[in-house]
Amino acid sequence: MSLKGAGYIVGAWEHPTRKATDKSVTLLHAECAAGALADAGLSKDDVDAYYCAGDAPGLGPMSMIDYMGLKVRHMDSTDVGGSSYQVAVGHALQAIATGRANVCLITLAGRPRSEGQATGTAPRAGNPAQAEMQFEYPYGPATANMYALCAQRHMYEYGTTSEQLAWIKVAASHHAQHNPHAMLRDVVTVEDVVNSPMVASPLHRLDCCVISDGGGALIVTKPEIARSLKRPLVKVIGVGEAAKNQSGGEVDLTFSAARWSGPPAWAMAGIKPTDIKYASIYDSFTITVLMQLEDLGFCEKGQGGKFVMDGNLISGVGKLPFNTDGGGLCSNHPANRGGITKIIEAVRQLRGEAHPAVQVANCDLAIAHGTGGSLGTRHVGSTVILERE
Repeated sequence: MSLKGAGYIVGAWEHPTRKATDKSVTLLHAECAAGALADAGLSKDDVDAYYCAGDAPGLGPMSMIDYMGLKVRHMDSTDVGGSSYQVAVGHALQAIATGRANVCLITLAGRPRSEGQATGTAPRAGNPAQAEMQFEYPYGPATANMYALCAQRHMYEYGTTSEQLAWIKVAASHHAQHNPHAMLRDVVTVEDVVNSPMVASPLHRLDCCVISDGGGALIVTKPEIARSLKRPLVKVIGVGEAAKNQSGGEVDLTFSAARWSGPPAWAMAGIKPTDIKYASIYDSFTITVLMQLEDLGFCEKGQGGKFVMDGNLISGVGKLPFNTDGGGLCSNHPANRGGITKIIEAVRQLRGEAHPAVQVANCDLAIAHGTGGSLGTRHVGSTVILERE
């Protein structure tokens, strides 16, 4: 059974808040759901499937379905960190294709900024009962450390430089200046990035994403419903998901799970990387973007540094505009997860609803890729390819 075109994204909404001291995580989820439903022209009574990840409070889907007053016949709480929402889109396609659902609601929300979470530099939380934790937990691994290991190795293997990584932040900042909700709206230079304080060598402060509150939601429906709504048609034409693990210590830090999640998505879509007009790439750190661009096939392995230089990721300047909302590097990174915002901005681009200063001309094909977990240890990559019909 081919899933290509089995579902359409008809609703996409991002919460405007970046600090929600007056809202609960539950309320943020509900507000995001209401926003996406309004965007689609549907009501909560139309929803018959619900998807969330570990950011949902209480008992996940059980709690949220009750809180929002939904009546569903299918639910999914797969949690693979920042890639959970690309995975959810793929799982929604499966549910629609097999007749288990017609209208799927996917929500994300979180308050890490209000709760003062040092998600990049604090030791990663873990249960010592987990098998892998007896080897890693005693060393107190932090997120920034794990990504810095990948950056160091990439530099050693391929000659990648801090200046090349900095171009990714520069591109994000050029886009964020047009986003009134972005946390960091000032345009930065390569010099600004490499002169910012070192966090975990070779990653500087400006190589790291922001920490924000917020969230977002998506509505995925079967084709018949999508065509009945008065919204631009955004068809899901390719999906893929894959895990990259420690493999008993035989770890190659120079590539990500995108190496395996990308090929099935490209094959399902029937297109190649050079066909893509816009790319939403998970950007927890600048090295995350560089490695995913390589692994998704936008350039050869080891050539990512050269590929991102000289504004190649800036809309209207480069050949592959990316993260035109400012992404996690400048706009927001809610719930320690930013995957859903990548899909939302891709939908905006395909609908022609991005900010005029960053809207990609004739944008008919887009990719949204998420990474969940830790690039330097175990993580999941998930790829979604979208087409404007």
